[in-house]
Amino acid sequence: MASTAPQVRAYTGLALFSFGFRPFFLLGAVWAAVSVPLWIVTYSFGPGALPFEAGLVWHVHEMLFGYGAAVVAGFLLTAIPNWTGRLPVCGTPLIVLVLVWVAGRVALLVQTDPAWIGATVDAAFLFLFAGLVWREVIVGRNTKNIKVAAAVTTLALANAGFHYLHLSSGGLPRIAINGGLATLLFMIMLIGGRITPSFTRNWLARRGAPPPVAYGRFDAAVLVFSLVALAAWVFAGDHRFAAVGMVLAGGLNVLRLARWRGYACLAEPLVLILHVGYAWAAVALLLLGLGSIVPEIVPRVAGIHAAGAGAIGVMTLAVMTRSSLGHTGRALVAGSGTVMIYFLINLAALLRVGATFLPISFQTSLNPVAALIWFGALAGFCLVYGPRLLEHHAFNLTHSLRP
Repeated sequence: MASTAPQVRAYTGLALFSFGFRPFFLLGAVWAAVSVPLWIVTYSFGPGALPFEAGLVWHVHEMLFGYGAAVVAGFLLTAIPNWTGRLPVCGTPLIVLVLVWVAGRVALLVQTDPAWIGATVDAAFLFLFAGLVWREVIVGRNTKNIKVAAAVTTLALANAGFHYLHLSSGGLPRIAINGGLATLLFMIMLIGGRITPSFTRNWLARRGAPPPVAYGRFDAAVLVFSLVALAAWVFAGDHRFAAVGMVLAGGLNVLRLARWRGYACLAEPLVLILHVGYAWAAVALLLLGLGSIVPEIVPRVAGIHAAGAGAIGVMTLAVMTRSSLGHTGRALVAGSGTVMIYFLINLAALLRVGATFLPISFQTSLNPVAALIWFGALAGFCLVYGPRLLEHHAFNLTHSLRP
């Protein structure tokens, strides 16, 4: 069987379609940069401000199942060949997959008539991708990552449920939104919980510093407890039992993170940002739980934005920057542009979460500011990393992100 690296080097088509991370990271970042300002225009000036659909329902969907799904696809299409030893998806099959994702974005933006056509086009991508992941994991006998395939399938089901509930009942389908958020948060805890201490260990070892605590029973227990708590929150988020479970899960993940010696990596932004992204996931769990227990103190939406803008926003950019550097043969060094991207995405998340604790009049002013800063972070990724993703360069197998 041919290995991943020779297969990529043998590819002679457009560089953009030589590996999954290239088109999905770039197009996902472009879409995230554009879609949030579109939503803010609608938020600030009303639903008739734009000639197409960019309201709240669209905004929530596109952040979770548009941008979120793109980054998941880019990461897994790059990681799975290294887990299984099978050939990567590139060339025509990758182009088809990307076009299906793009078709979903266009269909939902222009609002097809009847609406179920656009919903079907959009839902097709994640089901197609889930099938691909299952095929690779099963054929590659990589049973360790069946849980990753199950997570992608859950994300696909949540997306389909979002469309079905919205088309049948209107409004925001809360259970589907919670399902999508919970799935992405769990993937951060699952995969981020492996790569964060792993890259921290490598960096500390080169400096002769003590390593983080190795993965063990405590980590496995935290993952299982977090999964149960997230499932309870999805289906019974207002129940005190589910809310307390989320708070406990958040606290356990704080303890898990504290064992990885993130404080010793302050000099290395590429490692530190992984810790920050995981910290946002733990904070999101805490706020989501507290939002149900003491909603008069912690707004319910604070946890939603801590999960979306914080955990998902920060961790996706952390993975996208590191993976883009390593897999295009660059040195794993965060330049000034990368550091600025990290600063902006965290500032946008802090403003978005903080605004929820303020009166509506202040939120109206702060939300556009947060959106502008979010745009700066994602547009910054496109400017700094776009040229690297579009050009051929030596593939470096040693920088693979393994869960």
